[in-house]
Amino acid sequence: MPYELWISFRYLISRRKEKFISIISFISIMGVALGVTALIVVLAVMSGFDNDLREKIVGTNSHIIIEKEGGITDYNGLVAEINKIPHVKASSPFINGQALIRQDEQVLGLILRGIDPVREKNVTNIQKYLESGTIEVKKDTVLIGKELSLRLGLKIGDVISLISAADPKPKSFKIAGIFNSGMFEYDMNLVFTNLEGAQAFYATGNVAGGIGVRVDDVNRADSIKKNVQEKIGFDYWVRSWSELNKNLFSALKLEKITMFIILALIVVVACFNIASTLIMMVMEKTKDIGILKSIGADNRSIRKIFMLDGFLIGFAGTVLGAIGGFGLSYLLKTYQFIQLPKDIYYIDRLPVNLELLDSITVIAAAMLISLLSTLYPSWQAAKMEPVEALRYE
Repeated sequence: MPYELWISFRYLISRRKEKFISIISFISIMGVALGVTALIVVLAVMSGFDNDLREKIVGTNSHIIIEKEGGITDYNGLVAEINKIPHVKASSPFINGQALIRQDEQVLGLILRGIDPVREKNVTNIQKYLESGTIEVKKDTVLIGKELSLRLGLKIGDVISLISAADPKPKSFKIAGIFNSGMFEYDMNLVFTNLEGAQAFYATGNVAGGIGVRVDDVNRADSIKKNVQEKIGFDYWVRSWSELNKNLFSALKLEKITMFIILALIVVVACFNIASTLIMMVMEKTKDIGILKSIGADNRSIRKIFMLDGFLIGFAGTVLGAIGGFGLSYLLKTYQFIQLPKDIYYIDRLPVNLELLDSITVIAAAMLISLLSTLYPSWQAAKMEPVEALRYE
């Protein structure tokens, strides 16, 4: 063990004449620990929100959407062509449109989506979200979200009336199933029916509004989208899930960076305490510095002793903070004791996703800030002359 490290460690654990310095050292360690814990937990929650929203959006919609002005007529042929493209797992036609639902005295706006039930199972997670009933919707049956069913008091077998802009006359549909995606916006405002039933409802004829595509890697959807575009031609609009939700995920990313900067200030404040501790330690160890220099220690060694002392304080705080952050994140993820209002946050629980890169970034930032806080005190100690240090001893 280098003697500088041994001396700095002795300085850190030895009983001091000034108890106040020990108290400040303890406060510095706890301050760094608190900052690291807060950073790890907040970033884990932010990552959880990002991943949970991505899962809900991609689960209810497809990875890539293909549309064309005026609709797609030969959608079955186009689906077969798209399925041959590398990394494409499945595709399915759909049609989207707005509708009004009338139930007793209540009238609500919603999105009626016509799907091919057989092919849709392979493109989205709607089958996975099915809570009761069946996904095999027909021309006169629908699949509704759980929130809509609770709002209007609906259950499987009930009949609802839908109105489209194409025909103001209400059309009756029987509820065949209820799904629960966990995202309030979809569970409240999205209704599924058979593709042919939606074509008749909107009076579009044998035309699909678009084709949904599922790929083997959701994170590569943008690059696969380019291959799809080249294959089917530029008469079609091809957009990935990230493009369709660009503003939402950009806002989440900016919020994550902002929270990191704000909470890192806790660590910065704690590191000012480290600097104060070292300055007072230098004043207390003036005699020791003079003796060390008189027996041959150079400025670099003195500087290293006090830098290591501050670094050990920061290291101890970072380790405690990492343990606290990992532990609290595990508890939040396992027991989910914090519930969220779904109509505000779109999801019903506090999501937690502890990412390795975020944790490494927080730990590295805390250690770096701790090390920077030692520069001035250690420089002051190093420039002290032996004669001046021992003059009054």
